[in-house]
Amino acid sequence: MNFESPFSLALAALIGLSVMGLPIGLAMITGTILYLALSGQDMSIAAEQVLNGLNGSFILLAVPLFIFSAGLMNAGTMTDRLLRFCNLLVGRFRGGLGHVNVVQSVIFAGMSGSAIADAAGSGKVMIDMMRRGGAYPASYAAAITAATAVVGPIIPPSIPMVLYALISDSSIGYLFLGGVVPGLLMAIGYMGINTWMAHRHDYPVAERVPLRDIPRLTWEAMPTLLMPAILLGGIYGGVMTPTEAAAVAAAYAFLVAVLLYRSLSLRDLYRAVLDSARSTTAIGMLIAGALAFNYVVTSENIPAAVRDLLAGWELSRGQFLLVVNLVLLVLGCLLEGSTILLVVVPVLIPTAQALGVDLVHFGVVVVVNIMIGLITPPYGLLLFIVAKLSETPLLAVVRHVLPFIAAAIGALALITYVPELVLWLPRQLGYQG
Repeated sequence: MNFESPFSLALAALIGLSVMGLPIGLAMITGTILYLALSGQDMSIAAEQVLNGLNGSFILLAVPLFIFSAGLMNAGTMTDRLLRFCNLLVGRFRGGLGHVNVVQSVIFAGMSGSAIADAAGSGKVMIDMMRRGGAYPASYAAAITAATAVVGPIIPPSIPMVLYALISDSSIGYLFLGGVVPGLLMAIGYMGINTWMAHRHDYPVAERVPLRDIPRLTWEAMPTLLMPAILLGGIYGGVMTPTEAAAVAAAYAFLVAVLLYRSLSLRDLYRAVLDSARSTTAIGMLIAGALAFNYVVTSENIPAAVRDLLAGWELSRGQFLLVVNLVLLVLGCLLEGSTILLVVVPVLIPTAQALGVDLVHFGVVVVVNIMIGLITPPYGLLLFIVAKLSETPLLAVVRHVLPFIAAAIGALALITYVPELVLWLPRQLGYQG
């Protein structure tokens, strides 16, 4: 590599600015402008790439809408009612509140599409519930909350899968379907780890719900439980696109909170709008930076160079997927997930296609890798979030999260080498890949 080439200097600027604390999206835009200036190209190309990418991607509207719907659910007591229902289902077993944590994440996954929304919303409530009366160590409550939150973007709907569909031109509907079985596998693994930990440390059994309260708790949770069914039924029934489903999710959460539960004040609504705008702005800046920098990557023919390099290694399909998993897991320890998805993954897609890897299968494997990165030290973003929510030292959370990481990697290995675990459900609904 020529270390004085425009590409090398642009890459060095990107890395250097990121290390100094500049948001990665702005760092990518700066690196792109530097590359264009050094290579003698019109610097307005950077803005052109961003505008064309954003304006031509209707599906990106799903991102702010899913974020907003999650904010409304947390503000409008839908999350609290869901937790009480989950406690009714699995709270009676040893380590019951840990199981409740897993089950609520599976159900919440059908509504938000965001791991951070899960951890910051229902996760905070779960940590407080598990800590109450010293029933569970705060570090364990934080660890299982972080681990279960990553199930959210694997079971549909999923914001990372929306972004993957953008860069791979894959069907978002079939990607959503492909994530169902892997997400459930991870949840089962987490419940197994929680059962083992509960018996090992004698964690308590939650107080049984009186029989007379079961109908009431079920009825109160029913509007919340119907939301995933409405969304997924609408998408796969051909009634709405994923983007329209995100708008329906936000509208449904608003109407339920205001008209049915009557629990959403103007202050709560303002806070939900403000928080959603902040999150959307952060993600939007990252997407804009990736769209601009991807022009640099394409101009330098990096995807073809990587494809030729891997072809020289003469990897089989299974070996390629192993290399991808190792690379993404290592990068997940150091980089933010959306950065990996928008910058690194497009370089790998041509090789995956050349080796005959199904792009829906590949997308789900990629998303699972990136989600595991959210709970992998030292960078794992969810670890920092739950450590702050639980007021627990980060190292204590890391110690407890390691068994859950092992369970997640076990699920990743299964879906990597048994593609039917991903593709079976999409094929039941017409996928021909």
